[in-house]
Amino acid sequence: MPRSGGLRTALRCLGEGYLAAGHEPVMIVPGPEMSDEMTPHGRVITLPGPEVPGSGGYRLLITGRRRLTKLLDRLEPDHIEVSDRSTLRWTGRWARDRGVPSMMVSHESLAGLLTVWGVPESIRVGFADLANKRTARAYDRIVCTTAWAAAEFRRLGVENLVEVPLGVDLETFHPSRRDHEVRARYAADDEVLLVHCSRLSGEKHPEIAVDTVAALRDAGVPAVLVVVGDGPRREALEQRAAGLPVRFLGFVADRNDVANLLACADVVVAPGPVETFGLAALESLACGSPVVVNAASALPEVVGPAGVAAEGTGAAFAEGVLKLLDRAESPRRAAARARAEQFSWPAAVEGFLRAHGAPARAGHPGPSASGASATNSVPAGSAVC
Repeated sequence: MPRSGGLRTALRCLGEGYLAAGHEPVMIVPGPEMSDEMTPHGRVITLPGPEVPGSGGYRLLITGRRRLTKLLDRLEPDHIEVSDRSTLRWTGRWARDRGVPSMMVSHESLAGLLTVWGVPESIRVGFADLANKRTARAYDRIVCTTAWAAAEFRRLGVENLVEVPLGVDLETFHPSRRDHEVRARYAADDEVLLVHCSRLSGEKHPEIAVDTVAALRDAGVPAVLVVVGDGPRREALEQRAAGLPVRFLGFVADRNDVANLLACADVVVAPGPVETFGLAALESLACGSPVVVNAASALPEVVGPAGVAAEGTGAAFAEGVLKLLDRAESPRRAAARARAEQFSWPAAVEGFLRAHGAPARAGHPGPSASGASATNSVPAGSAVC
């Protein structure tokens, strides 16, 4: 998943933290071909997996169940952590049969995704409940990163559920990245610079970002938009943005470049309605840039008073942008940074290790602020799928 955004970042930072705590993470991921390499965040084994049509490059480990079983048997992990609760739910049974503690991390709301995909409510609710019950029974622990994400499990009475927030790299994403020369590449001094940073796919609703610019300009606000990210919706978005000051940068590999841009934004927009945490929004706050988020998602819980929650329309998001701009610049940027500082990767790693029942090993103090923030995998002799 070379361009999988928040999930890739989370796995990398957790893996680095597990290493710092004295564990030996092994990440198993799908890719175009077989590979096995050591990285700063642990051992990464890539197994061939097909691309999901229309996903913008996502791959799944669905064609090599026998191969993955043999690999897990050979690795003999002390724990497993799984981040795909659709095609890899069977790994819970594998772990239970071998007495290996198991943990599933729910990175998405199944009910939310079914809503986005247009599944009728009469089918959606029953299907999501059945799948979530099976997931909860299959693993020793279910981890959700927000109360919003946990809600679909809690209402089913799931008891093996814990909430552990993710973190943000507070060094890379910092207000000091704000630079007039960088900002001048994208906006004039009298313009409002908006940034949208996400995969350009249907469930992210990136069209709302474009509609926000249109609504603001119709209201006489000189707003411009920079879109960071790529995906199957890009061509349609470029057509939608025709005649508007919208610039598409595509996928930006260098996280420093992303941080520079986020720090220069007046407001960042995060319109995805089924986000269960929203790392890009948190990175924006860490850079001192406030965020307008979709009220239907978990993001209001994450951004708190440092952002504004809006209904999922361009007009509502434009109103949210104006609310943030009405706040004095220095206090609104300080509030954004202060909110982000409540979410660190060392704290996230410690929470995940507690959920595993795998504390820092003897002789290792655990992840530090400098050691757990920038780079993919899980705990000592552990496998991450």
